[in-house]
Amino acid sequence: MLMKRLAVLPLALSMAFAAQAATNTKYLIISENGKQIGEQAVERQDDGLTKVRFIYKDNGRGPELTEQFRMGADGVMTEYSVKGNSTFGAVVDEHFARKDGQAEWKSTSEQGSKAVSGPAGYLPLNSSFEVVSTYIGALAAAPEHKLALLPSGTLSQTVLDTAEVSSGSGAKQTVQLVAQTGVGMSPGFYWATTGASPRLFGVIIPGFANMLEEGWQGAAPELAVRQKKAESRMLEELAAKLQHPLTGLTLVRNARVFDSDKATVGAPSDIYVLRGRITAVLPAGSPVREADNTIDAAGRIVLPGLFDMHGHVDRWSGALNMSTGVTSVRDMGNDNKQLQAMLDETAAGKLLAPQVVPAGFLEGESPFSANNGFVIKDLAGAKDAIDWYAERGYPQLKIYNSFPKAILKDTVAYAHSRGMRVSGHIPAGLRAQEALDAGYDEIQHINQVLLNFLVKPDTETRNLNRFLLPAEKVADMDFNTKPFKDFVAGLVKKQISIDPTMSAFAFIQQKDGDLNEPYRAFAANMPPDVARSLAVGAMKIDGDATLKRYRKSYAKMVEFVGIMYKAGVPIVAGTDDIAGFTLHSELALLVKAGLTPAQALQVATRNGARYTRTSNDRGSIAAGKLADLVLVDGDPTRDIADVRKVAAVITRGYVIYPREIDSALGIAPFVQDAPQVVRTAPAVAEINGAGNEGALRRIDASARQRD
Repeated sequence: MLMKRLAVLPLALSMAFAAQAATNTKYLIISENGKQIGEQAVERQDDGLTKVRFIYKDNGRGPELTEQFRMGADGVMTEYSVKGNSTFGAVVDEHFARKDGQAEWKSTSEQGSKAVSGPAGYLPLNSSFEVVSTYIGALAAAPEHKLALLPSGTLSQTVLDTAEVSSGSGAKQTVQLVAQTGVGMSPGFYWATTGASPRLFGVIIPGFANMLEEGWQGAAPELAVRQKKAESRMLEELAAKLQHPLTGLTLVRNARVFDSDKATVGAPSDIYVLRGRITAVLPAGSPVREADNTIDAAGRIVLPGLFDMHGHVDRWSGALNMSTGVTSVRDMGNDNKQLQAMLDETAAGKLLAPQVVPAGFLEGESPFSANNGFVIKDLAGAKDAIDWYAERGYPQLKIYNSFPKAILKDTVAYAHSRGMRVSGHIPAGLRAQEALDAGYDEIQHINQVLLNFLVKPDTETRNLNRFLLPAEKVADMDFNTKPFKDFVAGLVKKQISIDPTMSAFAFIQQKDGDLNEPYRAFAANMPPDVARSLAVGAMKIDGDATLKRYRKSYAKMVEFVGIMYKAGVPIVAGTDDIAGFTLHSELALLVKAGLTPAQALQVATRNGARYTRTSNDRGSIAAGKLADLVLVDGDPTRDIADVRKVAAVITRGYVIYPREIDSALGIAPFVQDAPQVVRTAPAVAEINGAGNEGALRRIDASARQRD
């Protein structure tokens, strides 16, 4: 998900610089491991025209954009256009013009017009960071540092910090950290120059990359530290507002508990919770012995906390997971230092986040390498990386596309000797069966599974081929033939788990302008700019015949997941997409594949715990386990869509209300009424230094109003 901040930037422009002398600025995009992966070249002409060339490539993919826009004499953007391709190859062709009080725009996915008076800035669906630069200057001069956006919304800017930085040649300048809010579901953080006409100086994306003016790359480490401190203050405030501590013994009464082992709902029960753990589950109405807090579930179904088995967590995605009942996320690839810091912050209660089960990321050196985790070139390097992960308690290793196939078997064996499961993509030049023969315990993504029947030793799968080949070829596959049956039988025999991430791969069938299947159930609840972005196609699809073929291929991918499940292959539910909301979409796709709603919930609870090796703590509701509880309206065991109706979440000794999180993030809540905490022993709470004031604080929904 971090890469999407570079790939598709719906943070665009409004007012900017007045006419000025022509200038050129070049920014370099440097990955976390010091490798240049892209650049942004900006030419600002003295007639108000700005031209931009933006490109970056990571993990065999990335956008290429050619952009230009013109600023009027009054500082308002009058023209904008961008052409190129997005991260996965979709055509980008977008235009905007404003004249005589009328604004018009058109892209491959939408078109519109609006009468407008006064300052208002267009919000492109795909753009470079130079549009952010124009916003920085416009917002600095705007009243209350706010600007109206087109088609809708308001963008705000706050200065968080200033710092003096030095270039490689010894030059110095003062820069400022600004936070922009009102677009997306988390702030955008940018380093800007100071003075009367500030502009973009650089962007730090923790754990992924930085983009700074050429010659100033040495400033990145200091700026990253200062940005983290500023972000931490905001995140701690958010966590304090939205996590309500449960002090003492809490009784969740009259709950219909989902039994994840049997995939059934039991008789009404009372659940006792103390210090973040379940102490007892008794029949509803059992005598209550001095509970300090009571939450009346009122007959709601209570699920064990849901697992997202394919996340890439960041410090802002936790709220989305919490609001959707996802209390555990298996992180499948991250910057190691960044992830360790997030784990510490979560444990200290400073971060609104799920409990994370980390998988160690291991990649090989190549022009296509992903640039997180450890990138190695030989077996000694692989063993060193595995030791680092094992010493920090990582239960799993994830191997990636460019890993050297010659050392795969020995690497897997060493990881097993250190007590770790091994999964991943299939290294280039191998089929899935060969990775299984080398000892894989799990495969990530349905495309990586089905590439087993499509690749040859010389097939390049580290570029877009790993998406294009399945999109083109799966439509013609006959799953009743012996090769497929033998492959599935082998998965069953070895109990190889599959993490299909069907929701994430729905992009292969999305036409520009259409709302893709995984997003249809929640797009209307999203902020307007987010909803717009969900209708943007990701792949280049030429014509109706190609679209029909790709949709058939996707439908067969979903079908194959059902075939594997029914045969006895363990399936886990992961997203690799928008946190929280697409986990619900993945469960709906499991039902579409042939599982019952109760079986899909079992996959997201029992299987999640089983294949993260956390069954002793999670995955079911029983005495002694963590009190990860999700109270839902409706009955998701009969209608999987009801899993979106999360009324309250209990985890890590806190109660969390999704409607509060949704309101704070500009999301229309899925549930209005939530079960409240009744403090039955206030005197005890006061003695313990935890008075009732603020225990039920609410976020004022009007604080994030959008135009």
